[in-house]
Amino acid sequence: MSVAILLHMLAAVVWVGGMFFAYMALRPAAGALEPPLRLPLWSRTFARFFPWVWAAVALLLLTGYWMVFQVFGGFAHSALYIHLMHGLGWIMALIFFYVYFIPYRRLDRALSVSDWPAAGAQLNRIRRLIGINLMLGLLTVGLASSGAYWLAG
Repeated sequence: MSVAILLHMLAAVVWVGGMFFAYMALRPAAGALEPPLRLPLWSRTFARFFPWVWAAVALLLLTGYWMVFQVFGGFAHSALYIHLMHGLGWIMALIFFYVYFIPYRRLDRALSVSDWPAAGAQLNRIRRLIGINLMLGLLTVGLASSGAYWLAG
């Protein structure tokens, strides 16, 4: 169980921490740049961050199900906070899949032809979705760290 918890928490830290950095630090700092500089910066940042998110999602799912079935005895025996983390985790993963396959690809296509307004629109869509995922991720981390104390039933 200690290996599963360690991998699970490291994956969550990478994903949620990366979103926090992107949303709270990089976004305001890059906002002063003109679109021909700002938009490719974001694309390159996503190109380096998203493989880590794919790994984090895989690890979170594998270790989460490992703990549910090997430690807690399945969902029927799991506490409410486990069910909430499970549901929020899947919502977050689905949002990430959408970001990766739709607006991120549209962003790169628009950048390839220097269509700054279209690229900016896609980046704005990604920003909103990362903001939602960041809030869900922080909530999930809160459940992971304290849910057993106030939602154990």
